[in-house]
Amino acid sequence: MRLLSIFLGLAVLLLIPFFLWADALGFDQDSAVAWLHRHGEWAWAAGILLLLADLFLPIPGTAIMAALGLIYGAILGGLISAAGSFFSGALAYWLCRMIGRRGAVFLVGETDLLKGEQLFIRIGGWLVAVSRWLPLFPEVIACMAGLVRMPPRLFMFALACGSVPLGFTYATIGAAGIEHPWLALFLSAGLPPALWFMIQRWIQKRSHES
Repeated sequence: MRLLSIFLGLAVLLLIPFFLWADALGFDQDSAVAWLHRHGEWAWAAGILLLLADLFLPIPGTAIMAALGLIYGAILGGLISAAGSFFSGALAYWLCRMIGRRGAVFLVGETDLLKGEQLFIRIGGWLVAVSRWLPLFPEVIACMAGLVRMPPRLFMFALACGSVPLGFTYATIGAAGIEHPWLALFLSAGLPPALWFMIQRWIQKRSHES
């Protein structure tokens, strides 16, 4: 199945920078805070750029979000972190969607592309929303959603359902200086599927009414 090969290929491609440059970059929350402070009043923009760069470089997005929370507080830091996560997913989606259907057919074949389109229409929202909390998978799933041309509105709603809880949770952890955030992470990780369930019901209701 060529679609599965593309999925695995993307995963390997995104892993390569971690093996090449992870030690050289060496980002953790403390170094992220120091790096953001060097940009003064533009620290928020630098944070968003780092979250975008996470598509291509081994930068731990969660450390950046926690650093933004420490600098700006849970609310503003959460908004900035959620925006960065959202823009990162949207960038991956649109870069792969720009390949076009003809390019996607060339890469995966007509049969696999149709299967991928049906899969992402059926459960793509769940995959996008839940994947924001997993390492590596957010970028791969967003790229696959763009490649199989998942409907933009569905993708953006699902992306927001995953990005907003993620951004606010890690910003809150950073602002509060929580050393053992596992309970908070466990509880908040259930928010993306819950939000997507409600959004999906709303979209379906609107579709039936129109």
